[in-house]
Amino acid sequence: MAVTGAPASAAPPTAPEPGRPARVIVAYDDADAAARAVDRADGKVGRPLPIVASFAAEVPDTQLSALRNSPGVRSVTLDGSVALQAERWRADGDANSMFSVVRATGALDVWKKTDASGRLVGGTGVGVALIDSGVSQVTGLNDPTRIINGPDLSFESQAPNLRYADTFGHGTHMAGLIAGRDPGTNLYTVNSPTNFTGMAPTSTLISVKVAAADGATDVSQVIAGIDWVVTHRNDPGLNIKVLNLSFGTDSTQDEKLDPLSHAVEAAWKKGITVVVSAGNDGKDRTALSMPAANPYVIAVGAADSRSTDSRADDVLADFSTRGNTTRSADLTAPGRSIVGLRDPGSYIDVNYPTGLVPGDTTGRYFRGSGSSQAAAITSGAAALLLQQRPNLTPDQVKKLLVSTTDAMTSGDVLGRGSGQLNVKKAIEAPTPAVTQTWAASTGTGSLEASRGSAHVADPVSGTELTGEKDIMGRPWTGATWAKAATAGTAWTGGTWNGATWTGTALGGNTTTTTGRSWVTVGWSGTNWAGRAWSGRTWSSAVWDGRTWSGRTWSGSTWSGRTWSGSYWSASLWQ
Repeated sequence: MAVTGAPASAAPPTAPEPGRPARVIVAYDDADAAARAVDRADGKVGRPLPIVASFAAEVPDTQLSALRNSPGVRSVTLDGSVALQAERWRADGDANSMFSVVRATGALDVWKKTDASGRLVGGTGVGVALIDSGVSQVTGLNDPTRIINGPDLSFESQAPNLRYADTFGHGTHMAGLIAGRDPGTNLYTVNSPTNFTGMAPTSTLISVKVAAADGATDVSQVIAGIDWVVTHRNDPGLNIKVLNLSFGTDSTQDEKLDPLSHAVEAAWKKGITVVVSAGNDGKDRTALSMPAANPYVIAVGAADSRSTDSRADDVLADFSTRGNTTRSADLTAPGRSIVGLRDPGSYIDVNYPTGLVPGDTTGRYFRGSGSSQAAAITSGAAALLLQQRPNLTPDQVKKLLVSTTDAMTSGDVLGRGSGQLNVKKAIEAPTPAVTQTWAASTGTGSLEASRGSAHVADPVSGTELTGEKDIMGRPWTGATWAKAATAGTAWTGGTWNGATWTGTALGGNTTTTTGRSWVTVGWSGTNWAGRAWSGRTWSSAVWDGRTWSGRTWSGSTWSGRTWSGSYWSASLWQ
């Protein structure tokens, strides 16, 4: 789990006037002791922030010093909501804004180049599949000609008010870094700090939703999503050439046996460049998360800019998984306190106010740290390469990105791979002749082992999904599935692993505000706990294009007792 601070270039929170209550974030070593300290200071404990071992509180400003020195209290900082009163935030004054990231990675220079057809290189014609928590139609991701909803394979797919949309907030953040672009802008006009622009702003983004409001998903849903991408990669209007998976489990299974590992390898061998987050376990874990452990795919670690524009002082972020000398990250990309698009009212937005950007008067932006962000930025870079040279193989894309990085000379060596992403150098490099020859995976291992320690649970009975079965309760036969996955035929129409999960066609059109979405069907039969899907009571939360109303979903999610949102590799929203 990463703990980040606000960039030095951002204006500090405005201090409260003397004698007035101060809204603060209290980080603790002992939650109970810290809460008692707030009580002694005549303060009030507010929203818990367990993922960062903190809680919000309101405390008289005259008691802040005493609170900071109280037993159980690690630190006391002003809440980000107070910081909104600070000097107006500007993207050109923040080393971790996308305005700065596209310059540091060379993407801005790439956008000025042209492909063989004379088109500016922004990812045009390249489909990037995002397997995540969905994408909400916030400004910058509301272009129906480029943003497509693939199938919703999440537990929320059965609720029309939640279908496709991002109740968690992670997918929207990733989508913006990959393909965001403000309305009315193009590659000639994006060079302004008032515009938000992702790495591949003219690419097509295909969202495959697999996660619910708190990020909970089963590994069978993620595998089904990968298989869908492979089956439909060449569908008209999709041309999926890149797959972003900012997700990983702590599976200890050999990557040659692990089903999730086999799924991404099968996609790779079908011509899809798979970009995966390395993980956020820092030095605590000596193996990359699964499926980043697969040697074929591009495993991306997170770089820390130290809030400066120069790359000379950049280091591997402390939370980025180091791996080991056999398998570590292939390269790094910016991943500390990256400013992306906010999903107002989503789970992350509601529960992690520290992600709000101080001084952002538009309310559009949210800051997040993790190898998720680094993977998304790298996926956008891959899309640029594939517009410039459409016939590149995934092996060639990987070689170009890995062999043209900027060296990182400070900090830890293990975990930073070849260095930091520089897509301009990759675009200008000659096409390499390269074929990876790693031992092929079989995918015949255990589905349960692939889950690692993450399990979803039925919200009514509390029954966890364990063993060799998927969310539909269908038995898992690794050898049968692996053969179909390798051939790209794991899906037959809307059926996967013997059950109907989704429809069979893309509906809608580019002239409507809702755009194109894969047709959804009602799930029949029972789930792994033997409870009928049709008996599910869904929440009344509604997305109106600006925010979520009626947050009753937060109390009725398909989360598990052992589930952790950190599996999405964006471990802190700050």
